[in-house]
Amino acid sequence: MRILEGHLSAEGKHFGIVVSRFNEFLTKNLLDGALDCLKRHGASDESIDVVWVPGSFEIGFAARKMASLKKYHALICLGVIIRGATPHFEYVAGQVTRILGQINSEGIVPVTYGIIIADSLEQATERVGTKMGNKGWNAALSAIEMANINDLLK
Repeated sequence: MRILEGHLSAEGKHFGIVVSRFNEFLTKNLLDGALDCLKRHGASDESIDVVWVPGSFEIGFAARKMASLKKYHALICLGVIIRGATPHFEYVAGQVTRILGQINSEGIVPVTYGIIIADSLEQATERVGTKMGNKGWNAALSAIEMANINDLLK
């Protein structure tokens, strides 16, 4: 039996991060967590590209374009979608989830999901660096592991 596992080294790898400007007071914390994780695991500043997009709906467009460049070992997608009084929440959450899943399933580049979908500001705040940890950090750690797994599967 052969078991393949990705190690947690970002050295020599290039990462693309797509982050939503909408709810920036929260997404900035996700980005800070992702950058901290990548750097602690050996990524250099030069190996990380950050693309800001207007909102979570636009994350899929930027992620698809970045995947098509074939220059990244993994993509990290960060956003915060908070339920409001209209059904807009469901449409945006569903669309970004669908497109990121689709890009991931194409097998070109691993895409990690650092999108917080919350019912309230309090729930979202808990996930950007307080009692539930920082989901940006988690998405970056998954990206590092998946980048290494992808190398093993070539």
